[in-house]
Amino acid sequence: METTREEAKQLAHDETVNALNQLLEKNYDAEQGYKNALLDTDNDRLKTYFKRQAASRSQNANELDKAIRDLNATPVQSGSTEGAIHRTWMDFKTAIVGKDDEAILEECIRGDKAAVSEYKEVLENENYLHETKDVVRYQLNGIQNTLDTIKKLEDIVD
Repeated sequence: METTREEAKQLAHDETVNALNQLLEKNYDAEQGYKNALLDTDNDRLKTYFKRQAASRSQNANELDKAIRDLNATPVQSGSTEGAIHRTWMDFKTAIVGKDDEAILEECIRGDKAAVSEYKEVLENENYLHETKDVVRYQLNGIQNTLDTIKKLEDIVD
């Protein structure tokens, strides 16, 4: 029979793995979203930027995958159903309305705002294992910087 301390440790482990897997899914979704944005714009500066962001989200995914494996758990292998549905909707909207750099940047902003919110929730939760928070904090800073840059790009594209 497990003691209360062992149960609490197992619960913290399971909750941490679940939270990291959710962030991993979010990064898979963001990577694919940036790849789609890359294809949807004709602006060379934006293409270069979106390519870098897709690579950055891939790196985040690799780091999260490793953190989950370090906890002797199994990482998710793909993005969320919600992300796939959103990309399908954006493809449909783009086909009807046309490719508009401002609209593409707005969707990137929306996605990154949601990611920042999820990352902050993970950092604020005291139940999650402390050793994983450095990776989460580092990635959050990167996503916040991306969000600030995209907002500036949106002002330039207007």
